[in-house]
Amino acid sequence: MTITLSAAPTRIRAELEVLDERFGKIAGDEYVECLYDGGRWLEGPAYSPAWRCLIFSDIPNDRLLRWDEVSGDVSVFRQPSGYVNGNTIDREGRLVSCSQGERQVVRTEYDGTRTVLASHLDGRRLNSPNDVVVRRDGSIWFTDPPYGITSNYEGHKAGQEIDGCHVYRIAPDGALTVVADDFIRPNGLAFSLDESQLYVVDTPGKHIRRFDVDGDQLIGGEVFAPCEAGMFDGIRLDDAGRVWAATHEGVHCFDPDGTLIGKLLLPDVVSNLTFGGPKGNRLFITATNAVWSWLLTASGAPQPWAAPRE
Repeated sequence: MTITLSAAPTRIRAELEVLDERFGKIAGDEYVECLYDGGRWLEGPAYSPAWRCLIFSDIPNDRLLRWDEVSGDVSVFRQPSGYVNGNTIDREGRLVSCSQGERQVVRTEYDGTRTVLASHLDGRRLNSPNDVVVRRDGSIWFTDPPYGITSNYEGHKAGQEIDGCHVYRIAPDGALTVVADDFIRPNGLAFSLDESQLYVVDTPGKHIRRFDVDGDQLIGGEVFAPCEAGMFDGIRLDDAGRVWAATHEGVHCFDPDGTLIGKLLLPDVVSNLTFGGPKGNRLFITATNAVWSWLLTASGAPQPWAAPRE
């Protein structure tokens, strides 16, 4: 089923706050494009170069949607979706998703079937997996706050079986371990360019923390940046190691040294973002009911499925 974009403007002028000259050098188009505006609460954008599309979640409507890069059409990718939140693409080009409703991390295989990658820890159900990233060694890392079980809006209301809200690692052999257990509600996460560090959002804590990665363990966890506009949600890195973060007023961009260098302000609360497009320099942004796109001079960090850029 193809969904038609409603009558809202398809582009608006990009409202930027350049706080440091370093941001001015990477800002691109003077406008942002609205690719779709018919959602209820959109999340989890993941760009597939093989399919030339953006997959994203419409959580309360229990569906995954697909924006086609060639035609511009938006269609239903899967419904019901299991109240999927975060998505990513693994090294083999498969979709890995956080199913809040099913309280699982699942992978969509080439034939469309789904494989459950994680659902329980020591016999207890996960809370509601939220966001996910894949490392080049094949391990999968995800966060597990309770948003999908606190009400029936984004999942199914239920009690927590696991004490606390943790960050997890799924080893290439499928073993599930807790790698960080001192969060209020962990949310977005992203690896540094060399994957020696992991950035993790603590949404109620209103900050991003940065850990050193030591094999299958996380060390440290100092605050990398505080949020000055509501709370952080999803995060991504570009190819210079800058951190791009979803906030209540738009997208904030941080230099690798932690300095907030600029903002892209949008009319709605931003939930998540990802880089994509043929050159990796198109920033896709989910914001409440809409998906926005902004073309930059910077490109996203190389993904596990991509050959290193020259």
